[in-house]
Amino acid sequence: MRIILITGISGSGKSVGLTSLEDAGYFCVDNLPPTLLRALVATRQEEHADKLAVAMDARSASSLIGLPADIAWLQSQGHEVKVLFLTAKTDSLIARFSETRRSHPLSHRGFSSTAAEDRRTLTECLREEREMLSGVEEISHVIDTSGMSANKLRGWMKALIETDHSPLTVLFESFAFKFGVPLDADLVFDVRMLPNPHYDRQLRPLTGRDAPVQAFLQAQPDATALLADIRGFVEKWLPAFKKDNRSYLTVAIGCTGGQHRSVYMVEQLAAHFRAHEHVILRHRELD
Repeated sequence: MRIILITGISGSGKSVGLTSLEDAGYFCVDNLPPTLLRALVATRQEEHADKLAVAMDARSASSLIGLPADIAWLQSQGHEVKVLFLTAKTDSLIARFSETRRSHPLSHRGFSSTAAEDRRTLTECLREEREMLSGVEEISHVIDTSGMSANKLRGWMKALIETDHSPLTVLFESFAFKFGVPLDADLVFDVRMLPNPHYDRQLRPLTGRDAPVQAFLQAQPDATALLADIRGFVEKWLPAFKKDNRSYLTVAIGCTGGQHRSVYMVEQLAAHFRAHEHVILRHRELD
């Protein structure tokens, strides 16, 4: 059976992710206590199901400590198990809670009263939740949904589902340093030292996917050398990540605006590695 476990920080999009999996044919269960996972899998197996998606959150944090052992057991039974951890920057989460006017699941934890003055602040709840789930995050593939629309998250989930059977998926992601480093990055490379096409008026409205910008950067010896160095580094260490039983490796390339240099680098790297690896391409600022 293919089993996808979704967990992460409240407000990061777990419900959207679970809905995407349901649309892809997975039998989905929301907010399942981890102690019931093995029984659920056994039941679905008796019913000859081949796809299962389960969402777990901080309300079951005390029992999530046993999740690594459950995953190992399920894998020993021949199941394919992947864990997705959705997260986002605190300011993005606060904005989402403000828009939906929902309370955080931990806002009343430990209190007998529901009076507003007795509740934890949202920032306090998020900080506690991150601490509670830190152990699970370490064994998961992290997806940073900061500033991401629901449609974009559905698209990313679809891309992940399509690579379900691959031993390792390499995600190349471009981003702008001025908007922060992606929380889901495993490797981060800075290409801001390269000449910036932004200062060429004809190139400014274009992106690193356009031929004139690509020609501009290909003419820069430093850009060619840096691209070769990054490619060589990833090629050298990719076998070690595979031996570590990773399902995903996210390589993030950043420049100032996330439009020209980082996009060009990611496009070139993805084209190179796609010939012999499972590759997903993301441009955070363009998307």
